[in-house]
Amino acid sequence: MGNIYDGAFRTILNDCRKLIIPVINEIFCESYTGEEIIEFFPNEHFLDQQDAADRERITDTNLRIIGKHTKKYHLECESSLPDGRITIRLFEYDAQIALDEGEVREETLTVTFPNTAVIYLRSYRKTPDKMKYVIVTPGGTVQYDVPLMKVQAYSLDDIFEKNLLLLIPFYIFSHEKSFSEYNKNEQKLEELKGEYLEILKRLDELERQEVIGAFDKRTIIELSNDVIREIAQKYENVQKGVGDIMGGALIETEARIILTQGKNEGISETKKKTALRMLKMGKLTIEEIAECSELSVAEVEQLAGLQTV
Repeated sequence: MGNIYDGAFRTILNDCRKLIIPVINEIFCESYTGEEIIEFFPNEHFLDQQDAADRERITDTNLRIIGKHTKKYHLECESSLPDGRITIRLFEYDAQIALDEGEVREETLTVTFPNTAVIYLRSYRKTPDKMKYVIVTPGGTVQYDVPLMKVQAYSLDDIFEKNLLLLIPFYIFSHEKSFSEYNKNEQKLEELKGEYLEILKRLDELERQEVIGAFDKRTIIELSNDVIREIAQKYENVQKGVGDIMGGALIETEARIILTQGKNEGISETKKKTALRMLKMGKLTIEEIAECSELSVAEVEQLAGLQTV
């Protein structure tokens, strides 16, 4: 998997953790509300080998959700053609994750395998709907499915209706097969740009409704821009057309954050000036000044101390 896509997936998981909840609900038919505690675990695992040096394996995400029940999840993001090696690698990860928290009591080893899934950025005719583990043991055979999420199967409406915002940076994969046409056909390119303008409009609305914060929105836009520039690097018109829209939105978002910070700093400064004037008058108590200026008692006391210096 390309480092850009891998990095984008891990970044949005680490920086916008709550966005993983709707994805897990979708894949595993869960009903998490988003109020649960999410714990992430180290992605690096060393696979024990008797006749060779231990191999380091890095998973895309290894987390636990604590709610009414506690469950552990392992998600991998793939853009390559499905083959048996992916399934083997996935099982290696799962076995090591299980061993990491294995318990031995009275010579009995208990290991718990995580709920595992693969998110496929590209879908091929050979891409199945699920993988399967069949583990044959002396005590019996255990088998279970590993579900797959195919990003290209989700429309924009699907993504926003199901709150699958984590998929937005990878939405461009749905158009990858048409890049050549977009690059030559200005009208088709305008239609693609229109979809990304719609994405920005919907993200703005979600921020206004406080469904997501400014940081979440900025991260989604930034990673979308990174993925677009990587995947469309051979198609200048596509890269520039769509990339400039997301890049422009990123600049606008940064400017808005700076403006908001400036306003907040201005409001704070005004409150301090009001409190200082009241202190100079000497007619109100510290507590009364704090209430009138909307500062904390500690802040007013600090201002009073500065006056006496």
